[in-house]
Amino acid sequence: METYVELKKLVQDPDYTDRRKKYLNSLDLNVIDKPIRKIIECFGNLESCFTMQSCFGHFIYGEENDIHNIKPLPNREIPGSIEYRIAYIALCIQNSEKGQEIVRMLKNIANKNPVYIQFGTAEWFWERSVNSVVIQVEPECFKSLDKIVTNYHEAAKIQKARDMLFEEIESLVCINMQGIR
Repeated sequence: METYVELKKLVQDPDYTDRRKKYLNSLDLNVIDKPIRKIIECFGNLESCFTMQSCFGHFIYGEENDIHNIKPLPNREIPGSIEYRIAYIALCIQNSEKGQEIVRMLKNIANKNPVYIQFGTAEWFWERSVNSVVIQVEPECFKSLDKIVTNYHEAAKIQKARDMLFEEIESLVCINMQGIR
């Protein structure tokens, strides 16, 4: 499935407030991957955005065949292939000064590791809700795919980028950005 396209310019959206309320009312944090629940909750506290969908990113291999596996890769090489299911957060951003600040923050995070982290738009999210953006972890050459098959060495690099992404977002959104509501 193709997911990613370049970032689109935010547009005016008169339905933003109603759509945000609808998404937040339907949000069940218990179905969010546990390592990113706090991040999703913090985004929900910001009036200038709301999350549409998210995934921590999952590695499936050998005995770890649960498609919702959140365990880190072992510290030893795993023989054979590893399926990686993309880590991402899809947000709808309000076209406002505060919304633009969130866009800048996410761009800055992606720019720290553009080989593995992209910030842009997922076309099918935009079709459901204008001003949708996605920040994701995927090797740049596969950025339009939502899952890939790779080897241990590449998976370890992906995991490192994923962990950095979520640590940065949690630090910025749950601590530093609470004043921008």
